[in-house]
Order: sequence, then C-alpha cells, then structure tokens
Amino acid sequence: MVVSKILRAKQFLPFDALKGLQEALREKEIEHQERIDLSDETLNELNNIFNKIEIGSNVKIVYYKNKQYTEIAGTVTNIDYTKKKIQIDKKQDINISDIIKIEI
Repeated sequence: MVVSKILRAKQFLPFDALKGLQEALREKEIEHQERIDLSDETLNELNNIFNKIEIGSNVKIVYYKNKQYTEIAGTVTNIDYTKKKIQIDKKQDINISDIIKIEI
C-alpha cells in the first residue's frame, strides 16, 4: 500500500495533549494590577474633561482592562451615553467607568 506524502506528513504534525496549557501559563506570567478607586475630586475632573470631548477629538486614555491598565491614543469615533462607552478609531470600545485618565 502506497501512502501519499500528505497523509504521511499528517502523522508528524505537532500534538498538544494538554490543550490550553500554554495559554494558561502565559496568563500566569502577566502581572495583574488591582483596580484603583478614584476619589470624588478625580471623578469630577474626568467628568469635566469627558464633557469637552467630541467625535473627532484626539485623545489619550488610560483605562482598566483584563486586570491591568492599558493606554490608548487615537481619534474618538463614537460616544454612546446609554451604554456608557467611548470608541477609539472604530476598533476599541472602552467602558467610561474603566477610565482613570484622559488627555485631550
């Protein structure tokens, strides 16, 4: 019986017996940060800055996501007041409650 090269090659493909283990190990390597509780004064400052933002504004935002703080800079493409989200560059939706710093 002649085995085709493709069938023969399939038997040598890598096999991950512990599926998901590599992802779990990478997750353990990431340092998790505690969420910061903002003071009323800081929340008022953020609210004042947020009220100045319009669609098309260039902003730099620091926000909490996946147990760590992330910074993004870009153009505001949408502000959804009912869902309390702001969209940057039509690709990143950020919950307003996760924002700790905004620069215009």
